[in-house]
Amino acid sequence: MPPKNDLLRLMTSHEIRQQFLDFFKNKGHLIVPSAPLVLKNDPTLMFINSGMAQFKDFFLGTKPPIAPRIADTQKCLRVTGKHNDLEDVGHDTYHHTLFEMLGNWSFGDYFKEEAIAWSWELLTEVYKLPKERLYATVFEGDEKENLPKDTEAYEIWKKYLPEERILFGSKKDNFWEMGEVGPCGPCTEIHIDLREEAEIQKIAGRELVNKDNPLVIEIWNNVFMQYERKADGSLVPLPAKHVDTGMGFERLCMAIQGKKSNYDTDIFQPIISFVAQKAHTTYGKSKETDVALRVIADHIRAVAFTIADGQLPAATGAGYVIRRILRRAVRYGYSYLGFKEPFFNEIVPLLASQFENVFPELKAQEKFVQNVILEEEKSFLRTLENGLQTLSQALAKNENLKEGKVLEGKLVFELYDTYGFPVDLTALIAKEKGLSIDTQGFERELEIQRERSRKAQAQEASDWVILAQNHADVEFIGYDYAQSTAKILRYRKVKEKNKTLYHFVLDKTPFYAESGGQIGDSGTFTISNTQEKIFIQDTKKENDLIIHISEDKHCEKFIQVLEQNPNTEVIAQIDEPKRLLTRKNHSATHLLHAALRKVLGNHVQQKGSLVSDKLLRFDFSHFAKLTDAEIEQIERIVNEKIRQNITLDERRNVPLKEATEKLGATALFGEKYGDFVRVITFDETFSRELCGGTHVLATGEIGFFKIISESSISAGVRRIEAITALEAENWVRNEEKLLEQIREMLKNPKDLLKAVQQLNEQKNLLEKKVESYEQTQAQAEKQRILKENLQKIGSIHLLVAQIQVANADLMKQIAFELKNQIENLVAVLVANIQEKPQIAVMISENLVQEKGLDASKIIKELAKEIRGGGGGQNFFATAGGSDSSGISKVLEKAPKLLSL
Repeated sequence: MPPKNDLLRLMTSHEIRQQFLDFFKNKGHLIVPSAPLVLKNDPTLMFINSGMAQFKDFFLGTKPPIAPRIADTQKCLRVTGKHNDLEDVGHDTYHHTLFEMLGNWSFGDYFKEEAIAWSWELLTEVYKLPKERLYATVFEGDEKENLPKDTEAYEIWKKYLPEERILFGSKKDNFWEMGEVGPCGPCTEIHIDLREEAEIQKIAGRELVNKDNPLVIEIWNNVFMQYERKADGSLVPLPAKHVDTGMGFERLCMAIQGKKSNYDTDIFQPIISFVAQKAHTTYGKSKETDVALRVIADHIRAVAFTIADGQLPAATGAGYVIRRILRRAVRYGYSYLGFKEPFFNEIVPLLASQFENVFPELKAQEKFVQNVILEEEKSFLRTLENGLQTLSQALAKNENLKEGKVLEGKLVFELYDTYGFPVDLTALIAKEKGLSIDTQGFERELEIQRERSRKAQAQEASDWVILAQNHADVEFIGYDYAQSTAKILRYRKVKEKNKTLYHFVLDKTPFYAESGGQIGDSGTFTISNTQEKIFIQDTKKENDLIIHISEDKHCEKFIQVLEQNPNTEVIAQIDEPKRLLTRKNHSATHLLHAALRKVLGNHVQQKGSLVSDKLLRFDFSHFAKLTDAEIEQIERIVNEKIRQNITLDERRNVPLKEATEKLGATALFGEKYGDFVRVITFDETFSRELCGGTHVLATGEIGFFKIISESSISAGVRRIEAITALEAENWVRNEEKLLEQIREMLKNPKDLLKAVQQLNEQKNLLEKKVESYEQTQAQAEKQRILKENLQKIGSIHLLVAQIQVANADLMKQIAFELKNQIENLVAVLVANIQEKPQIAVMISENLVQEKGLDASKIIKELAKEIRGGGGGQNFFATAGGSDSSGISKVLEKAPKLLSL
């Protein structure tokens, strides 16, 4: 069992991580922080799922690397797409949703020789892992794609390992690809055999490499990025050769600490012990509780860190993924550990302290993250109860579900999708009732949903057509210019939702790409000295490329001119009026943020924003609805700052540490900042933030600020929508017009408020009179039908009648009054209320028990006659319909249906 030195067994996960970073720092690598889990400018990924994701542009050559050698530990989330380990998590000892990827990178610097040598040095000389337990795999080549065998890596490994422990692997195992398109190359993996010596004597470790043995596992992958996969499937050499490595931190700790499971390391054990203590159980007690404890210990990391990085649980997209992970953890706690009240959120402080010096963003937002999870737990526990009731009702009501029958796949999927029930939970409950589940039907429904999702996100992009190479950053000049002369470096076609878009990249551009909540610019491209012009409808970022998007029908002709002369220059002109209005709203969000903190407290943090030319939307952390007085105070502060006409203080290329620590600029959680940032200040004592957006030169340009709505968008997050400038002016004018119309309707009273109050009092008085009249009429109707329609059949009183009432509530009232007044009652009441047919069925409770009558079943049959539907309880049910001509059929059918 590695390692054999007992002192090394005690090496903590913190020490293991730090030794990795120190080792590569000493090898000339720049240590960079983990990028946020939530990707904002990469349409191909929902979350960062590998260490190399934040460096894609460096590999592709579209942006120069910040250093030739980099190392880091990157938070990764694998719960979507081809890298989806969610259903395996907890059931084995090594799959995770969130994990740390230790990585070292070379961008056109060192290659295979150094990468392999340093891997061996770190593992065997620093971590002291036993050499005889290590194996390496290298790429065996692929004839179909004309990819050669990686003999170079094989020969290098022979310096460190005997040939019997160097194995050739297939394209599946030893050729790494980022996705359908993008950088790729052969890789060499390092595996370790953690089995007991007796097991090794029975079967050699080489026989178990890449065979899913939980103790013969890959711990490090060295990818040699040599190629780029094109959209047409072809491979072309990259401009330079790179190294991309990834070492699973959790597995590494298991190997160094001499454990048989990732969950036995000090990464997970504090959480497992904490939850086990709360559940009054112990880890290792039973398979079911162990799985539950592992699921919870894993999932809290994924949920907490993703929320801290800016992605809140939601009903769609990335937010839905996080909600599903959270609900899976809560469900395991509910089903197997007995937690009927919220518990998951209580782990957050422990996790935040554990990673305070590694990923400090969680500690900084500890209370907020905990509160968000708490509210989600409360909501799901209610949903879980409803789901259990839905399943119980389905099992009880469906008479066809006898012993040995199958629970339909559609219901299994509904429980999974709506209530968060994993299939195994539904199967377990069904089995207790003597049933099985339609697994194939469930899979069909799941595939239908996946197909819908694929179609919604479908985007088919051609390869970039390179017109000119540019090895420097694409220059954004939009802070200073609205127009520029530029060259188009590349373009491509993108088919998206039955339309064709064209993407263009310039060497320099005044167009602002959608970022930080601010929408992208629109405008025009005009070929110099010609009339060839296309409209640019939007500008977005893809990684760090600024993409100009056009749907203009003249794009093909435009491209033909460019291809004839790639050096052709275009005039790039933004829509200045739109940009000006957008600037006003963006600067107003900064003033709003500062005002919110001043009025509500420093706990307020921006959680999202949208800045357009029409309005601004600002999401912020706060756990209470804003009062009218608070909204008024916030508006007053912002408008006061506007009237002060504060001059913009813009500082570019400020070192990040100086901006946050010395200048005190507010940074947003979940944003990825470079070494140098832009600082936007409106009065250094009021608002100073890191921001890449466009702003007014002085606050007076904003004109006027007005909040038009305030609401909750998720647990602990409020949303304000507001308008400025022209939209605010229009709002005031519309309010004035509306007020004037009200004055005219009331014949221009001197005191408008008093006139409206008097009108409201008159309305209330008339409503009471109408209600009294309707009650009198209803009582008269009740007496009429008692006299004309009540029959006695044996011991049962039957009443089937059409009544005249003003609304459905009165019909319900009469039904209950009849039940309380007459024993052994079966009543069917029909009414035509505002040209809509209504039915009510009332049955005395004793008849429900004695005769087996069910109002909810009766109402469904009767509702067919009026083309409607309804339901209710077994003693009282109602229905509404659309065909009043069926009322007579209801009156005729009811006595026959009752069979009294």
